[in-house]
Amino acid sequence: MEIIYVYTRKRSEFGRPCSFSDRPAKVNVDIPPDPSMASDFVLRNPVDSYVQHTSDMSEHEVNTERVEVESRGVNHVEGGWPKDINPQEVEQTIRFRKKVEKDEHYINTITHLGTLMEHCVKQNNAINIYEEYFGEEEVAEVEDEPPSAKTINVIRDPNITKRTATHLSWHPDTCKKLAVAYSSLEFQQNTKDMSFDSYIWDLENPNKPELVLKPSSPLVSLEYNPKDSHVLVGGCYNGQMAYWDTRKGGLPVEVSTVEVSHRDPVYGAIWLQSKTGTECFSASTDGQVLWWDIRKLSEPTETLVLDVTRKGLLENALGAVTLEFEPTMPTKFMVGTEQGIVIACNRKAKTPPEKITSTYSGHHGPVYALARNPFYPKIFLTVGDWTARIWSEETKESSIMWTKYHLSYLTDGCWSTVRPAVFFTTRSDGTLDVWDFLFKQNDPSLSLKVCDEPLSSLRLQDNGCVVGCGSKLGTVTLLEISSGLCTLQRNEKTLATAVRVLWAASRCLRLKERARSEAQETEVEEKPVESPHEVLNRARREFFEVIEVELQRRAQAETQRLPSLFQVKDCVGEEAAAQGEESQLLKDKEEEEEEKDAAKEP
Repeated sequence: MEIIYVYTRKRSEFGRPCSFSDRPAKVNVDIPPDPSMASDFVLRNPVDSYVQHTSDMSEHEVNTERVEVESRGVNHVEGGWPKDINPQEVEQTIRFRKKVEKDEHYINTITHLGTLMEHCVKQNNAINIYEEYFGEEEVAEVEDEPPSAKTINVIRDPNITKRTATHLSWHPDTCKKLAVAYSSLEFQQNTKDMSFDSYIWDLENPNKPELVLKPSSPLVSLEYNPKDSHVLVGGCYNGQMAYWDTRKGGLPVEVSTVEVSHRDPVYGAIWLQSKTGTECFSASTDGQVLWWDIRKLSEPTETLVLDVTRKGLLENALGAVTLEFEPTMPTKFMVGTEQGIVIACNRKAKTPPEKITSTYSGHHGPVYALARNPFYPKIFLTVGDWTARIWSEETKESSIMWTKYHLSYLTDGCWSTVRPAVFFTTRSDGTLDVWDFLFKQNDPSLSLKVCDEPLSSLRLQDNGCVVGCGSKLGTVTLLEISSGLCTLQRNEKTLATAVRVLWAASRCLRLKERARSEAQETEVEEKPVESPHEVLNRARREFFEVIEVELQRRAQAETQRLPSLFQVKDCVGEEAAAQGEESQLLKDKEEEEEEKDAAKEP
């Protein structure tokens, strides 16, 4: 190709940097104003102007140095053998051991090391390397801290139409997840746009539920399986039972049929201690307790009618509002009813009437909460009407301790999982009360106004430090309790035996009253039973005795009246004698006058 033009430049000028210099301003064009253009000027009215009145901000980003993590492992195998010895051959290893054990150097080394090892073993046995030397001082600091609680999280119902948070359940493995059952329990208050959904919340991301549970009817109760944290069981408002596997999504894996389910809302659903980890039981206000196996929800495995007359009649059954089960007592469970009666049951009884072992009556309304003390299972807590009561399983006549009557209704309660003397109650005025009966008996140790609407549910974490409170409008408030209320105090278990002391004292009083009443009954029984003829004779005798007493009284009254009558008779006789004398004088005078008249006549 022919080159038309060639540019040439020195090699030293290639890539030379530009050099700039300062110089004064220079006017290139000057346009003077034109007055004739003023007539074309248009006045703007109004004039909008904008002012940005904010402080200057600067954005900085810092990327920390990335830490590279590498996993390594060590595979320990039998070693120390010579190269010519195969450790897998038993004969070669035995022959080599016998050879080494005869070596004098080996014997001297083992003797020397054995002395050192014996010294170390004795030293470990003599000293507890895990001993805490300053535990008492730390406890003293905890005791001085005043009771308090702070809100750490608030979870709200994401639906427009708010529903009540009826039940809470913490994740059994990590306390960072919370399952909440939402339902409206007010009669005929369910609207068409009201959602049936319940949720599982991740506390690290409370703005959006981690999983949406979609039942066929609103959930009233919801519980995690303690053996399998992916499985939950729920009791519905229409009485059905359902269970979910979080690995399979929000739809229930299986739902019980309406024909074999409860007739009323399922207020209690609890997992049982079983080898398979698939058994649970439920209770409802229809008066039934049903046992289920989630592998086959087509029908309940067992049924119990809560008829305290032990006739097994469903029309006489008491409606269940709450259910209690202690894993350490696998055959026993308790039911709180609408009528304020707590029914203690034994599942392993031979006949259904024998399954109802005893009853406890002490509330004027439904028993909304029922829980055994985790340290003393024979002591249990009930919450109903305006009080919370502590009972002993062996004292059925009355509770051994109770709170004062509050102005507002109590809605739920539970024991502390770490302190045997602490329990929690919620009220319908939105207040959470924390009671420590070793510190105060008449008033709660801490009262906290959680919200303005009524509190409906309560659940404590296993560590005892965080409590969740559900409200009527579906708001779940998570509160962190101060360390003084969630740390086992010094000698608290010893002091907590005051419950047993109170129970023993109350039992002694009950026995004394019972002995006194029995003595009175025996006295009444010792009196001979009278026949009808004897009763008639005794009544006749008593009647005549009364008549005789009345006659004697009248005779005494007559004798007191006789002297006055004699005095009246004497007065009358004297008057009559005086009148006779006067009449005789008058007759004598008349006769004298007649004689005088006769003498005058011829």
